[in-house]
Amino acid sequence: MRRSAIKAANKELERIDAFFNTYANMSSGLIDPEGIERLCSDVEVDHTDVRTLMLAWKMKAEKQGYFTLEEWRTGFKAIRVSNKYALKKALPELEKEVRRPTNFVDFYSYSFRYCLTEEKQKSIDIDSICELLNIVLGSQYQAQVDLFVQYLKTQNDYKVINMDQWMGFYRFCEEISFPDLSNYDPELAWPLILDNFVEWLREKQTQS
Repeated sequence: MRRSAIKAANKELERIDAFFNTYANMSSGLIDPEGIERLCSDVEVDHTDVRTLMLAWKMKAEKQGYFTLEEWRTGFKAIRVSNKYALKKALPELEKEVRRPTNFVDFYSYSFRYCLTEEKQKSIDIDSICELLNIVLGSQYQAQVDLFVQYLKTQNDYKVINMDQWMGFYRFCEEISFPDLSNYDPELAWPLILDNFVEWLREKQTQS
């Protein structure tokens, strides 16, 4: 690396760090939920917007509602952004990147892991899952998400959802002909919750 390139990279890193410090809580050295809300407000994105989650994915952030300096550097070096104006401009590109099929599967599984707030936690409660489904999949598969959310809120067998069920629902949206469900085969390895969901849907369809 030439000296001028090293100098430029160092300058860029200084700007990224200064950008971090604008939102960091100085006593913890982290950007906390309050800092994230300020950042979102500066780039005119709601903190519950899917793009906030996409940013966390790009940073490989590990703890929901918190960004470390290392994570911040990872994300912002990757999207080449060091201030709020550049970030606002970069968000549509980031969204395009995440929506590419290979990236989206990774983002979809990341969004589940990101919401595991306790150590050794393996599943997420139904209310949080319903919110997360709307944020992450709502724009692509609104009809499927609406009905699955309705099912989750009316059934009594499940109090929580695990990663296997979460990934299974994405596969269902991608592969199953909807709303006729003609190619759904319960003999294939679907999580039981999806067999139950399909049964519930078919009953609903015969009633209407």
